Amino acid sequence: MIGDGIGVGIVGLGGMGNLHARSVRELGADVVAGADLVPEQRDRFAQEFGAQTYETHDELVVDDAVDAVIVTTPNRFHEPIAVAALEAGLDVLVEKPLAHTLESAERIAEAAAKSPGICMVGFHNRHAASMAMFDEQHARGRFGDLTHVEADYVRRRGVPGPGSWFTDPELAGGGALLDIGVHALDLALYALDFPEVVEVSGVTRTTFGTSEEYADPDGFGDNWDAEAETYEVDDSVSAFIRCEGGQTISLEAAWATNREQSMDFRVRGTQAGAQFDIGDTDLHILEAGTDGVDHYADIDMTGDTAVTGYGEQDEQFLATIAAGTAPETNTVEEALTVQRVIDAIYRSSESGRATELDDSRVSEHQLEQATRLE
Repeated sequence: MIGDGIGVGIVGLGGMGNLHARSVRELGADVVAGADLVPEQRDRFAQEFGAQTYETHDELVVDDAVDAVIVTTPNRFHEPIAVAALEAGLDVLVEKPLAHTLESAERIAEAAAKSPGICMVGFHNRHAASMAMFDEQHARGRFGDLTHVEADYVRRRGVPGPGSWFTDPELAGGGALLDIGVHALDLALYALDFPEVVEVSGVTRTTFGTSEEYADPDGFGDNWDAEAETYEVDDSVSAFIRCEGGQTISLEAAWATNREQSMDFRVRGTQAGAQFDIGDTDLHILEAGTDGVDHYADIDMTGDTAVTGYGEQDEQFLATIAAGTAPETNTVEEALTVQRVIDAIYRSSESGRATELDDSRVSEHQLEQATRLE
């Protein structure tokens, strides 16, 4: 199997850590180590995977059985773990986003450039069946030149509860934009083959998370109490991104908003368009023609439901390690571009005007986060 002989260590043994551990085990890798500050998490992980467990990542990265590290901790801790693993010469997969701030993401990228190990970033929706089918049709030229992407990742009510790391700016670095908007943004840039971004305009809002009367019919934020914890992150964002050559992206992301939930992803091309739900298995292609009579042609493609983004992503990670080559997808350079656009959205929202991506000024948002961490 593709993972034969590769010893994997997981840092962060919550839900995502266990998901990756099961995935790489199915692909033939050996889950040899895990690290987490919580003793109960370590005990459960050791029992299920028969792995050595540690309290800190420092112990895990010097374990001779570890060849590769998967990082699934809160965003703030991505940098110290990834850098330590890369400096130890290990291969690394970091869950999205690359980091909690642009400066932290840049330091990870610098460490990756100096390391013999590879570094990939966990944007698993690229590998869902819907996107795989889109990629193939795009490669065949079916859509012509791509001009615009509409990317939604919107929950009607889905704010993580106060007290979770998701709503803590020191741990997360941001709210809905960094948590779920990052998925839609990465997928849009990926669909357009990562063109150069020249200008970003965005507005972030904190509307629902601070409300004492927040309605949560699905119980997404368990035991909601608006007064229990500080809530200083965004719960929605609207952004418009202009790329060199005229390609554009419109982004809507929200933990909560008064509209229907949506993970709708629409791509416009000069010859055809495409539509699917982010992470789904189906692809809808929209065309028009003149054969016989002017007409519309809508085509539905149904993908293999056994194909999952996480599984395909982890397979790519292990295959890249086995081949000893540089990653062809989910690269740290692409993730750094995504992080720069996110930073520009925050800066645009703060300034109330469009922001050029090459503007190197540090935003108040990033300065605030850096001050908290000192």
